[in-house]
Amino acid sequence: MMDAPPETDANLPRPIKALDATVVNRIAAGEVGGRKLSPLIDLELIENSIDARSTSIDILVKDGGLKLLQITDNGHGVRKDDMAILCERFTTSKLQTFEDLSSIATYGFRGEALASISHVAHMTVTTRTASSDCAWRACYSDGKLVAAKNGISAEPKPTAGRQGTQITAEDLFYNVPTRRKAFKNTNEEYSRIVDVVSRYAVHCEGHGDNNYSVSTMAKASSLDNIRQIYGHAVASETVAFSCSNTKFGFQAKGLITNANYHAKRMIMLLFINHRLVESSSLKKNIEATYSTFLPKGSHPFINISIEIEPHRVDVNVHPTKREVHFLNQEEIIDDICAALQRKLASTDTSRSFKTQTLLPGVKPVELPATVEDLSKVRKPYEKHMVRTDSRDKTLDSHFTPLKEVKSNISQVSSPICKTTDRRRVHIRLSSIKELRSQVRDTMHSALTEVFASHTFVGIVDETRRLAAIQHGTKLYLVDYGAISFDLFYQIGLTDFGNFGVILLNPPLEISALLELAASSQDGEDAVMSDINSPEQTQINAR
Repeated sequence: MMDAPPETDANLPRPIKALDATVVNRIAAGEVGGRKLSPLIDLELIENSIDARSTSIDILVKDGGLKLLQITDNGHGVRKDDMAILCERFTTSKLQTFEDLSSIATYGFRGEALASISHVAHMTVTTRTASSDCAWRACYSDGKLVAAKNGISAEPKPTAGRQGTQITAEDLFYNVPTRRKAFKNTNEEYSRIVDVVSRYAVHCEGHGDNNYSVSTMAKASSLDNIRQIYGHAVASETVAFSCSNTKFGFQAKGLITNANYHAKRMIMLLFINHRLVESSSLKKNIEATYSTFLPKGSHPFINISIEIEPHRVDVNVHPTKREVHFLNQEEIIDDICAALQRKLASTDTSRSFKTQTLLPGVKPVELPATVEDLSKVRKPYEKHMVRTDSRDKTLDSHFTPLKEVKSNISQVSSPICKTTDRRRVHIRLSSIKELRSQVRDTMHSALTEVFASHTFVGIVDETRRLAAIQHGTKLYLVDYGAISFDLFYQIGLTDFGNFGVILLNPPLEISALLELAASSQDGEDAVMSDINSPEQTQINAR
């Protein structure tokens, strides 16, 4: 039997101890900041400024936010008495009890943003309220007030300043070297910041200034902001969109691009109760809706703001608050996508195409000069080519008809018939006017355009009275018997009373004409029954 080895310090279990509060706060700060700077700035500091009723927010970034990050707003500011606990964790003016989460209407509510920054950066806050005579400035470290210089008090100092708050964070992650080294590409961080600030700039219409990297005019609309930030190509192809449903307690509105616009990647600006969020399920369903209108590999631009009753939304489901959950999520997404489908279908009736004019001094594109070059040119498919056009002139229309030579016989003999020009008779019969109005009311504009500019191709089936006509690049199969009946019927209505008068010499007797009409009635009935057969005009696009 072997003796048990003696217990040493290496074999003994380590005692469990509570971490120091400073360590815990720095770990938490590293988690918040480590999720990239964009969520830290946009969903925390910017939203704090919006909650303060700011109409102008200035953001100054240096080295992607690592060297300097400064946010200045013109909101209602922070009271001097509250500055001592401003950067402590879980301190907020927006939430008092847990039940308040069910009706929260502000962006921020946890009270973690300023606390996290103060543990990993040198932080300075300058603020002034409307009732204060001056602004107050204070420095923070690890959530507590600290002196700006050695030997002076850490209490807030009076200073000059406008109403609002300015938060300055310098040397981010100065005390967490490993985390600071993870941010290698400062340009990438800056691009993320600009992207999210641009999204808020589009949504928050009526606010802004007239300079800086991302700027919007103070009285600009959402469409103007899209044109300013994302370009004229996007703004010119946007259409207004809205839908609502009282059963699910929501309403959505925004600007979406039509089928004329398509980009290599999808840009989606989604706000729920004016909070910038993400929804993978909504994004996936919107892409599926657009797939029937856009070419493969193309994506739209979407700007949607959804307002849902606050008690139906849970905003406390993600550390960065980038995602929210709400009741009847699938039904609301289905309603939004159905409304998008209807809007896109209504705007897809026509497409606009832009052509580039030839600039002065620019040489035109040279045409192929050799047979080999011509063989390399790809020919279009025949289905995309118009073989004949109804507007093309025929060859015999270019010939001038010769005047007939009058013979001596024709000059001597009297003419059998003669024509006279007379004015068109205006028909006032109510029956004729009623029949004409019936034709106009049942007229189909698209079908009229087809017959007005079609080209006859040929007879397909004589027994079934089928013929082929061409309009544009489409081929139609029509029942020419039924079409002929409608054609001459409409000609009769149009020119009723204007067909001229036939004078018979010698005149015929009325009794003979009546007998002739009675004897031919049976044959006429047979012809009319054949024309009025159940067969309708068949127009099948091929």
